[in-house]
Amino acid sequence: MSNVYFVGAGPGDPELITVKGKKSLETADIIIYAGSLVNPELLTYAQTETEIYNSASMTLDEVLDVMKKGCKDDKKIVRLHTGDPSIYGAIREQMDALEKENIAFEVIPGVSSFVASAASIKKEFTLPSVSQTVILTRVEGRTKVPKLEQLDKLAAHKTSMAIFLSVQMIDKVVNQLLSHYPAETKIAVIQKASWPDEKIVMGTLITIADEVKKANITKTAQILVGDFLGDQYELSKLYDKTFSHEYRKAKE
Repeated sequence: MSNVYFVGAGPGDPELITVKGKKSLETADIIIYAGSLVNPELLTYAQTETEIYNSASMTLDEVLDVMKKGCKDDKKIVRLHTGDPSIYGAIREQMDALEKENIAFEVIPGVSSFVASAASIKKEFTLPSVSQTVILTRVEGRTKVPKLEQLDKLAAHKTSMAIFLSVQMIDKVVNQLLSHYPAETKIAVIQKASWPDEKIVMGTLITIADEVKKANITKTAQILVGDFLGDQYELSKLYDKTFSHEYRKAKE
């Protein structure tokens, strides 16, 4: 049995948490949630006597202290992270610290904002003859990015791309993408995907920066770019009547 559960809260809509994640909240003795990003409606799943901590103002040591004390009292602790905790969730440092203390933990994945954003604009990242690869990245800001992962280098692949934590630097993003993507490449910015106050801005690499500024989008947004946003693609082989596979024979 684990004492600590790292749970992906999903992108915002409280119904987009997994069933397993919801059950964890319902049975938790302690919840530590990322208050600046997690929808507080998710806390309504908790029991009335559950201890709740907002980690937005807490340091790593303070979060770990709550976990360690809870474990000594044999309490079930849920660390609730936005989206999926494995993507920009800063959970590795927490897990490593728990391992040093011989505290058992489990990770429950969640719906990431990049897939929620694709759902909001009704697009598919992987289209036959267009793109079979998705790059998840961010532009360099206060957090450094490895040299080989700089956005202008990744742009050379010209594949589907989801850019996290970068909308406040939209001009820098566009300039680096233009090093390889054509100027007319379509791009979408989705703020707070799946939330009631979601904003969607569509454009090209030439127009998007101005549109983002007009919409006053400065944080909590996904930037999606690539030809998958267009309308030209080949039909999938999976449902092609002339294509045989393990479960179906081709029809003439």
